[in-house]
Amino acid sequence: MNKNSVFQPILQKDDKKAGIIIGVFSLIIFLAITALANVKLEVDLGFDPHIFATINACINGTVSVLLMLGVYFAKSKKYEAHKKTMFIAIVLSSLFLVSYVLHHLLTESTSYPKDAGTIRVFYLIILLTHIVLAGVILPFILYTAYRALTAEFDKHKKLARITFPIWLYVSVTGVIVYLMISPYY
Repeated sequence: MNKNSVFQPILQKDDKKAGIIIGVFSLIIFLAITALANVKLEVDLGFDPHIFATINACINGTVSVLLMLGVYFAKSKKYEAHKKTMFIAIVLSSLFLVSYVLHHLLTESTSYPKDAGTIRVFYLIILLTHIVLAGVILPFILYTAYRALTAEFDKHKKLARITFPIWLYVSVTGVIVYLMISPYY
């Protein structure tokens, strides 16, 4: 691969069209995830559907590592490695969404025990911040990727400074939430 190919735009810049696509896609995902609270499928899969929660935690853990590697590669000016790493993180995050939807369609909601005291408060704070930031991060991820794909690297870098810590927090707290709630499945 040509050394300069990593710096070439992959998409033609069209901020208006990108904004509409990213906004509509993010809204549809948000509304679909929100609607899951009211939908449950009664299907016997022949296995415990909480396996999807375990898959989600593994994906989140992997994405956390990939995000840190991605920043390392960018700071080390290993842009091709950065590009590949971030692409894998986005693909895994997409698979996470599918697994998340399946888990919530196929299982009842699990609550942390009310008699757990301070640890329950800690869990609820982590869960609440995780949910809110997970709802916010998708358009940031997509805009950050868009800026890279249009070779607007200054804008990409500026946006990544916001996107990275939020996406990392969401992926790390996803694992923490799973570890804390999984004994109660």
